[in-house]
Amino acid sequence: MPDVKTIPVLLTFTMSILAIVDLSAQTRTSSPARPDKTLITNKNEGVMEAAALRNWAKEYYDWRNQENPTGSSEAGLHTWDDRLTDYSPAKIDERAKRTRALLDKVRALKIDNWSKDDQIDALLFRSQLESVDFNTRVLKFERTNPQTYTGECVSAIFSLLKKDYDTPRKRALAATARLKAMPALLKQGLTNLQNPVKLYAQLAIESARAVDPLFNQSVAALDVDLAPNEHEEFAKARATATAAMHSYADELEKRLPKMVDFAPMGEANYNYYLKHVLLLPLDAKEVETIGRAELARYRALEALLPDPKLADPDPARSKNIPPDQESFLKAYESREAEMIAFLKDRHLVTIPDYLGPFQIKQLPEAFKPTSPGGFMNPPGVYDKDPGGFFFIPTYNPQSKNFYIRAAIEDPRPILGHEGIPGHFMQLSIANHLPNEIRRQHGDGVFVEGWALYGEEMLSRTGLYPDNSPAQGQVLHLSRYRAARIGVDVNLHTGRWTFEQAVNYFMEAGGLDEEAARGEAAGAASSPHQKISYIIGKWQIMNLLGRYKDRQGENFNLGQFHDDLIKNGSLPVSIIEWILLDDPTAIKKATSEK
Repeated sequence: MPDVKTIPVLLTFTMSILAIVDLSAQTRTSSPARPDKTLITNKNEGVMEAAALRNWAKEYYDWRNQENPTGSSEAGLHTWDDRLTDYSPAKIDERAKRTRALLDKVRALKIDNWSKDDQIDALLFRSQLESVDFNTRVLKFERTNPQTYTGECVSAIFSLLKKDYDTPRKRALAATARLKAMPALLKQGLTNLQNPVKLYAQLAIESARAVDPLFNQSVAALDVDLAPNEHEEFAKARATATAAMHSYADELEKRLPKMVDFAPMGEANYNYYLKHVLLLPLDAKEVETIGRAELARYRALEALLPDPKLADPDPARSKNIPPDQESFLKAYESREAEMIAFLKDRHLVTIPDYLGPFQIKQLPEAFKPTSPGGFMNPPGVYDKDPGGFFFIPTYNPQSKNFYIRAAIEDPRPILGHEGIPGHFMQLSIANHLPNEIRRQHGDGVFVEGWALYGEEMLSRTGLYPDNSPAQGQVLHLSRYRAARIGVDVNLHTGRWTFEQAVNYFMEAGGLDEEAARGEAAGAASSPHQKISYIIGKWQIMNLLGRYKDRQGENFNLGQFHDDLIKNGSLPVSIIEWILLDDPTAIKKATSEK
């Protein structure tokens, strides 16, 4: 894939080849054939437009990073660690207009005559802009979702703590600046929230009131080598920010009775996002159909186990129950080496030598409302540190939480999903793509689909004994991921209420009530995210079958995995075009009809 610097060379090469063809023709006929000037002009213009597109993208990323300092810190770019995002109405409007103007420019490009690689970059960059524009036009979270502001505050501090990217003192000074800015940001948030949604507010209240450990004990670890006046300012800023978060929660609670209920985006908007942002060749009805089919399949496969109870994790079946949190986390991490050895022995995928360490850590309280199972922290796209980690909920041997029970009995299915060969490895590969637009593209459908596919792939290739708890866990994890589709589609198209979504997770997905409520809350707060797992896996399975048929006797599963994952985190419809030279899926997704 040529970058901007190589385009003049390639253009010279192309013109030279055309000249050779022309000269050869003159020696064969008295009427020399000449290359079509229109064709040359179109190709020339396409190359120049593609170069312009990449320049627009670079300028956009630089601007976006500065406008979203917390997001930049999360991604490993620490230039603006002492700032928070400006949520004043003027800034919100300015960002929306600038993004929309650029999106209109990209939409206006005629890319049919561009090279395949250039077309792919144009489609990817357009979908990135479509995502931001959709959030502004349709979701309008600055006005409707109080979690926007609690999330900003929590991430602003967490992004300074999660890695030792600089000295504690410098990070403490950055934390001081951000903590001091939080009261004003939260006050601005209350002004912006003209149509707050009650469900989102309840989640924000829960998160704001759980922030004390993060803002006090966790961030206090940075209080090293501070001068006396810096220490005093640091302590005061922490106390003031913590109080501001609690006041924000109190004010939201007062407003709850007048807040609106959760309102779905509607089927038209849902389908627009599927097509223009996720580049999926599916509509809401097709997505739901796949979800129902996969739910039926995995629910039945659970029943076909010699002991169906194997699908329900039970720590009592474990030979070793860790005595405390530290032992639990170490036992979890220790299984990674075993899984890596299995992958290498079976030649199932090539593991890059640049991968850093992958660790298991305790989930902070502030993240529990919408992430009951924990979440993955991969290396950021700008990160110099290649390490990553997965947050697991607080250890409790008596917990009814599915993820805790599963991790005690056998952590390998979740570990493979989050670590190697799952998220940690895939996103590390994505960070090493030479193409800037592709490196910046984080397609959640492929990311979650690959991780879920990996769970079953490891089971079917022999990592777990037959009829083991690990095999049962893999089936159950796919079952409840399939249930997520029904919740996401029906919740956001308006067919179900929130309580119906919770009940569906419990009845169809087989989750306990705590996990079901957290999952439903996550689905409401992050539209389309919950469909990613099964839909991505379905796309990969479909691609695997077609790839195998095309390769014939030369088919090798490990080679398929390498060819697939070397694309980082691009949409599978794009990867299908790259691997099979078949643009059918991406054309269906991007057709204007």
